[in-house]
Amino acid sequence: MKILVPIKKVVDANVRIRVKDDGTGVDLAGIKLSMNPFDEIALEQALRLREAKVATEVVIVTIGPAQVQDVLRTGLAMGADRSLLVETAERLEPLLIAKCLAAIVAQESPDLVILGKQAIDDDANQTGQMLAALLDWPQATFASQVEVKENNVLVTREIDGGHEMLSMSLPAIVTADLRLNEPRYATLPNIMKAKSKPLQVIAVDSLGVDLKPRLLILSTNAAAPRKRQKKMSSVADVAELLKPNVQR
Repeated sequence: MKILVPIKKVVDANVRIRVKDDGTGVDLAGIKLSMNPFDEIALEQALRLREAKVATEVVIVTIGPAQVQDVLRTGLAMGADRSLLVETAERLEPLLIAKCLAAIVAQESPDLVILGKQAIDDDANQTGQMLAALLDWPQATFASQVEVKENNVLVTREIDGGHEMLSMSLPAIVTADLRLNEPRYATLPNIMKAKSKPLQVIAVDSLGVDLKPRLLILSTNAAAPRKRQKKMSSVADVAELLKPNVQR
């Protein structure tokens, strides 16, 4: 069984975002970048399935310029068997990412694709669903538990008011939520081993995918600063504060 894990390089979750003065996007100068946290969780789940002898190979793939190779090396250091870089200098929207991944799936023929439910840079939460639609595969999103039995994958997902359990035949798409697991750290010996693991570079043009964008970003704005909060000492104070709003 082969598992494909798409990963993305994003601004580190602990970094404060700065918007360019002209509003054309996020200022990445001198900013720490790392693997998308949800993708780390997806990769960890794939590695656990391999360690449980359910899967035999874990392949990671990312899409971007040559500079994103370091996030693949991180994934290899975590334990992935090999990696693929779909090289492009263009910033691709979720639908185009899904189309590229569909082409990679056609080449690799994985039994299961696990990816993060969303990337923290745009929070689109679209790529997994679009990939499932393009491949016509069953999908389970926001997975908090994943189990593979024979030719089926059992997924538990959190919904309003409880949990939902889905059973899908393979091949399938699963997107990982935060509660699925706690990703491991890459050890120094594994970081050294990662340097010798395969990293294949694929030109995006060779995939035969129409990369014409459908979306246009008009401007990027920083979030408005939060208003200063006032601590209320009693219910009466809260009622007094709300009274003018009620009268209006």
